[in-house]
Amino acid sequence: MGEDLTRRPTILDVARRAGVSRAAVSRVIRDAYGVSAEMRAKVEAAVAELGYRPLVAARGLRSQTYTIGLAIPNHHNTLRDTFFNRVVDGILSSLAGTRYNLIVAPSDATPGSERTAIEALADRQVDGLVAHASAESLGRLEELNAYVPVVGLGVHSAAGYDTLVGDDRFGAGLAVRHLYDLGHRSIYHLTSVNGPHFSDTPHRLRVVGYQETMRDLGLEHRAAVHAIDEADQSANQIGDSAHSVARRLLEQAAAPIAIFAGNDALALAVLRAMAELGLAADQVSVVGYDDTDVAAYPLIDLTSVDQDGHRMGVTAVRLLLERIGGRRDGVRETITPHLTARASSRPPRR
Repeated sequence: MGEDLTRRPTILDVARRAGVSRAAVSRVIRDAYGVSAEMRAKVEAAVAELGYRPLVAARGLRSQTYTIGLAIPNHHNTLRDTFFNRVVDGILSSLAGTRYNLIVAPSDATPGSERTAIEALADRQVDGLVAHASAESLGRLEELNAYVPVVGLGVHSAAGYDTLVGDDRFGAGLAVRHLYDLGHRSIYHLTSVNGPHFSDTPHRLRVVGYQETMRDLGLEHRAAVHAIDEADQSANQIGDSAHSVARRLLEQAAAPIAIFAGNDALALAVLRAMAELGLAADQVSVVGYDDTDVAAYPLIDLTSVDQDGHRMGVTAVRLLLERIGGRRDGVRETITPHLTARASSRPPRR
């Protein structure tokens, strides 16, 4: 299939014409170290043939605006989610004392909203872009990286831009081993499914970490993943769906059991179902993920895996400023999570 030359050519068009990946095109455009002469010749020929020159020149022509853009999903009131609040706090603390200001562009659950938020920041000519992106916008981030530094939060797939992730498989292992060490053997996983079935999203890697750890502990025959579909649901609907799944699980399973939830919001849905059924932590132990501020509330006291959102924000700014300062090669930074044990996880009642 040929390129549609009635529209402005994209980096994907260049990649197809040159027979290489988008990341390879980005590396050539950015004059990254280690690009072979043959690769460079292919890409430059495709760039010239398709007329991609304005985009290539944009980075050199644009002036600094001293703004950093942050694109994050607000599908489920993300801006009220203290994990992302911590990311914002980390960014702001790193920008304090500099000339840079932060612009936040949230997106909702409607198709194309995430890409629109990213485009809005690009139109404002931000000097750097931090984006918590889904599969819908990964390709656009690759394109934008040709002329503005990009940091992808939670992007585990290979990319030509900088990526910053938590070690989700390791974090899931921490949760399962904590429950195992307490004496639990019936350990279930409650997760969310959002978008296409890609294998490298944070929630899916937590599923992998759960399954791997259950197998390593000799409990693969007891492993069970219970999922809710977040697509096209509001925050309240997601909470209700998670509560329904959790209540059904609690009513069917023979206590004592343990549940590792893919994030704290899902864990709170489990705690709600437990309260309705009059179950205590030694009957159903619960571990969440993200260690949001609400997890530490005395009446909740939720054990949770902390992936350090503040540090992510600080690291994102460091990566952007390095790229603005001249670093060309994309790098991947991984934050190692830790588990904070609280009253929601207890040894099983005998």
